[in-house]
Amino acid sequence: MNKKIVITGATGFIGSNIARRLIKEGNRVSIVSRSTERAKSVIPDAVEYIEWNYKTDPAGFVNGRDVVIHLMGENIMARRWTAKHKKEVINSRIESTRALVKGIENAEVKPELFVHSSAIGFYGNGFFEADENSKKGKGFLADVVSEWENEAAEVEKYGVRRVSVRLGIVLDKNEGALKKMILPFKFFIGGPLGSGKQWFPWVSIDDAAEIFRFVIEKEKIEGPVNAVAPEFIDMKRFAATLGRIMKRPSLFRVPEFALKMILGEAAEALVYGVKVIPARLVEHGYNFRYKNINEALINLL
Repeated sequence: MNKKIVITGATGFIGSNIARRLIKEGNRVSIVSRSTERAKSVIPDAVEYIEWNYKTDPAGFVNGRDVVIHLMGENIMARRWTAKHKKEVINSRIESTRALVKGIENAEVKPELFVHSSAIGFYGNGFFEADENSKKGKGFLADVVSEWENEAAEVEKYGVRRVSVRLGIVLDKNEGALKKMILPFKFFIGGPLGSGKQWFPWVSIDDAAEIFRFVIEKEKIEGPVNAVAPEFIDMKRFAATLGRIMKRPSLFRVPEFALKMILGEAAEALVYGVKVIPARLVEHGYNFRYKNINEALINLL
């Protein structure tokens, strides 16, 4: 693959993995960030660094690119879901996506593909199965993701293929959910969150990054894609596997009421997990590097 690719939000742990992978393959990758200095330190081998905060017209940097990868957005789980944080989460995603689509509309030479990070939060919360054809669920996350994807879909009016990568819980020992769960296990107080019966739709950081590369290559893939491993496990099994690999017990369950005291409304995303099926990836022949949680955690830890 030898393409001209522009990536927004590439300094995050998912974005940096995607960028390094695409650069290593010989693609000409341009990094768009609110801080070009930080971008240069995180991803030193890009061909170009562009400062952008989604308030200005991006037509100049999307024009003539083969692919636009959009990862910019406020961290949803960074803090309690106050009215202010919810507004930041929504605006950072909707406004930046709208600006990019407008830039693509104005571009003289439009990209072939617009791919953006989305989330399995689209399906809402509950103990049920969902694939890419399932309906939108209820709740704040479902509303955000639905509006986000609808905004991205506008790019299709201009003949641009659109892929919304609905990421599950991305596992990486240095970032995200796994990093936070490792700490109590180190002190022998680890265990499942909530009842432990909720589904835990996970994907390794290696597969998460590779899936973005995969959808660039597979020109027939369009629309939503569930980026989750094909193995279905619940929270209790995940915690038990993590404890076994770390040689620690998995006994101290964090009750739902405690999570709600700490996280507020955001706790629902952790205690009511949906069984998400990666139907579209399987259909198009994606070969997961880590298909089961035991292999994934051994590799990560």
